[in-house]
Amino acid sequence: MEENIILTKHINKINPMAIDDYIKVNGYEALKKVLKDDPLNIIKEIKESALRGRGGAAFNTGIKMESVYNEKETDKYVICNADEGEPGNFKDRYLMENNPHQLIEGIIIAGYAVGSTKAHIYIRGEYDKSKNILMHALKEAKERGFLGSNIIGSNFNYEIEIFSGMGSYVCGEETALIESIEGKVGRPRIKPPFPTVKGLFDKPTLLNNVETLSNIPYIVLNGGSKYASIGTESSKGTMLISLSGNVKRSGVFEVPFGTSIKYIIGVLGETTFEKIKMIQLGGPSGPIIPLEMVDLKIDIDAMRKSNLSIGSGAIIVIDNHFNMFEILRKNIRFFEHESCGKCTPCREGIRQIRYILSLFVNNLANQSDLAMLEELTHYISETSFCGLGQAATNSVASTLKYFRSEYEMRIKK
Repeated sequence: MEENIILTKHINKINPMAIDDYIKVNGYEALKKVLKDDPLNIIKEIKESALRGRGGAAFNTGIKMESVYNEKETDKYVICNADEGEPGNFKDRYLMENNPHQLIEGIIIAGYAVGSTKAHIYIRGEYDKSKNILMHALKEAKERGFLGSNIIGSNFNYEIEIFSGMGSYVCGEETALIESIEGKVGRPRIKPPFPTVKGLFDKPTLLNNVETLSNIPYIVLNGGSKYASIGTESSKGTMLISLSGNVKRSGVFEVPFGTSIKYIIGVLGETTFEKIKMIQLGGPSGPIIPLEMVDLKIDIDAMRKSNLSIGSGAIIVIDNHFNMFEILRKNIRFFEHESCGKCTPCREGIRQIRYILSLFVNNLANQSDLAMLEELTHYISETSFCGLGQAATNSVASTLKYFRSEYEMRIKK
């Protein structure tokens, strides 16, 4: 799969603190190319690549860029979501700390394409190392003329500012993140209007995560069709996987879409399958699947048909030493703590799920508790205001489907 490596190709081969190393591997050549081109041609290439957001929602990036471009406002913004608050995900941090200029170049190109003159990188508050490396990289880029006024002798001016989050999980949601940058309490907004129309300071805003924006320099240099030749029919390019849990070799791995979970765990993770009990996809907000589904391939639309999602790319392997109900209760405790409290289904419903799970942990649950658990997971998912509540019960809902016998066994006990 070496020929399909895009984002991690130069990691461990260049010094992230030296812009010259990035320039030696064609760094900022994509920026030089676009500054001589029409912004619409750049958007056309991104659309042709079929690049989809890697933050979990998987929306078409080119269409989002086109939407911002078409807005008549003169002031527009780009926001890079580097909050990465989902436990089990660490690939955005990996990119920022090992190839920061790739991200910066992608942000500048995106800004040029949509007609923006300023970007914000909203970085997770705990990511001190990532923040320091990015600040150094931004300083280098400005000194070399890739940022600031009249970039590389052109009429294009651009600035990038880093904004540190304060540890709130819900600020990973795009509108809560925008509220946070504006100095307000980080709570989600009503949509529509969407950020592409009315985002930061009520101006059109392009908002994507680190991995998504880091793909842009490659697409510009190699063409959208080349990028689209990698992956599957519905999911183009590669995806970064944060592999952790009960594996021999954890870490960040770049794989083309269509790669099986079995290959990621067995070959890349160098792990045998004898003791594996279940696998969580995407982190605590993602579904839990049994070992029997390990041949499942990473494909956005195909997985959605089975009501599954890879989210931001985390795969957490869990062996048979762990109690499923304890894991579920910890997941739900996390969301109970991180809920902003704005809507009743999330605020009250998650608390009730945590209580019912404690009954299962202690073998005190009955059939009506099981029925109530199913009802709550459905209504919380369907009626919560934002993505936090909508995804908070995924782990419970999936285990009710794939591990139902364990619930029934607890009731019998």
